[in-house]
Amino acid sequence: MASTQNWNLGNIFDALDRVMPADATALIHDGRELVWGDFARRTNNLARALVERGAEPDDKVAFYTRNCTEYLETLIACFKARLVHVNVNFRYLDDELAYILDNSDAKFVVFGSEFADRAAALVEKAPKVTHWIQVGAQSTPFAESFDALAENDDGAPLAIERSNDDLLFIYTGGTTGMPKGVMWRAEDLWGALGYGANSPANKGGRPETLEQHIEAVAAYGPGPRQIVACPLMHGTGMLTSIAALMGGASVVTMAGASFDPEQLFDAVDTLGANSIVIVGDAFARPMLKTLEEHPGRWSLASLQLVISSGVMWSREIKLAMLEHMPGTLLADMFGSSEAVGFGASVTAKGGGDKTARFAIGENCKVFTEDHREVVPGSGERGFIARRGPIPLGYYKDEEKTAKTFPTIDGVRYSIPGDWCTVDPDGTLTLLGRGSACINTAGEKVYPEEIEEALKTHPDVEDALVIGLPDEKWGQAVTAVVELRSGGTLDEQAICTYIRERLAGYKTPKRVFSVETMFRGPNGKADYKSATEFARTSVEETTS
Repeated sequence: MASTQNWNLGNIFDALDRVMPADATALIHDGRELVWGDFARRTNNLARALVERGAEPDDKVAFYTRNCTEYLETLIACFKARLVHVNVNFRYLDDELAYILDNSDAKFVVFGSEFADRAAALVEKAPKVTHWIQVGAQSTPFAESFDALAENDDGAPLAIERSNDDLLFIYTGGTTGMPKGVMWRAEDLWGALGYGANSPANKGGRPETLEQHIEAVAAYGPGPRQIVACPLMHGTGMLTSIAALMGGASVVTMAGASFDPEQLFDAVDTLGANSIVIVGDAFARPMLKTLEEHPGRWSLASLQLVISSGVMWSREIKLAMLEHMPGTLLADMFGSSEAVGFGASVTAKGGGDKTARFAIGENCKVFTEDHREVVPGSGERGFIARRGPIPLGYYKDEEKTAKTFPTIDGVRYSIPGDWCTVDPDGTLTLLGRGSACINTAGEKVYPEEIEEALKTHPDVEDALVIGLPDEKWGQAVTAVVELRSGGTLDEQAICTYIRERLAGYKTPKRVFSVETMFRGPNGKADYKSATEFARTSVEETTS
């Protein structure tokens, strides 16, 4: 049921602009600090500039940049102008970019200078786009300057009526098919992010009104500093940034086309950062390696929390990291673009559950494929489901919406497709995403379980497991591994290692090595590319 309170995100930021100290840090990127007074002024100016250029409520704005202050400035400006954020994966090429702009009905595109050539090639392919806005010093004839729009006005708020139904899109690729836009209402997003309870200012309580939340933030003062090490263009980085800023905290991002753990730890100590946001082992493994190679180089005294979401975070990596940061909590959050808060696992020095074990979240249940609720301790496998503040569905895809957001016994749920079992105490053991599940000789095999076992092998740095068509098995379990420095591929030894740890049918039939693992910039597995690589490798070895 909709709230009588107006939890519109634009209203929240308008109110924060009035109470946050003008000299309090809002954003930091690559040494550049943007204080709250300038943040408020520039986002108001940008919001007004978009409206003056014909933007109407519900118009879509595509974000085609790497992490930068301008990404978050544009995001907040969209909230204020009642416009819809559309994330664009900066690794996409021409046809993929054109698809996103067309499918989302984007009217505006904000792009980084490094992508100017690709943006220029898109102008004729994206006729729905009416305005192009460029971040950075380089100028192009078809685009306006971002800084000119953000600076050329008096910074006054728009003073417009907004709605709880205003939207934010998160385009998610999943493991199959083209990306789909997940539609979040403002009020539901506020609820999914904890109703304000996660803000230190509210001390774990949920404010009943916007005024109560703003009073608490004003009384608390500027919040902690959070480093978002993963891309803002994906749900983990974006949503944690929104939550931090709504609580008066500051968000720190870093320059560079790839993740640099040394730069990250330098920033923690230099800025006194309190938390880091990552996405699983793709970030944690290089972080651990850097700490091991430079013992004692960083104090990390200010670091209280490392948050991960989106993919599995191995227990072995967590425990090893805690040897270097014993006072830090490691929070593994189970969520997706389609729902937040499925479960959580917090690891401290001297403890921690096995990989993929989570305390079930509020308003969550586990259902079988035919929508029967799984009984804890039964061993039956099911899909995790979340009710309450969840998205409306997928943009322009009613069939996919009906499948992912079904109504069960009169209650609407989000079921993205993550398999799990439920222990007698209600704890979840995550098995993997259903769309990546492998059916080999009638047995269901979940890639993540084998991947985690592979990554404990002394020669394996990273691993993905996929199923290839096979006349005998239906699908043959196939592994693609990235070897550690100095490691060699001994296919038989790796298969023996897995057979000693997991059921025989889970042992890969083939193992191939790749120089760099197939992962997106957010650390999530690119199973499509891994499958193509493995299929080609099989053809080459059998021809």
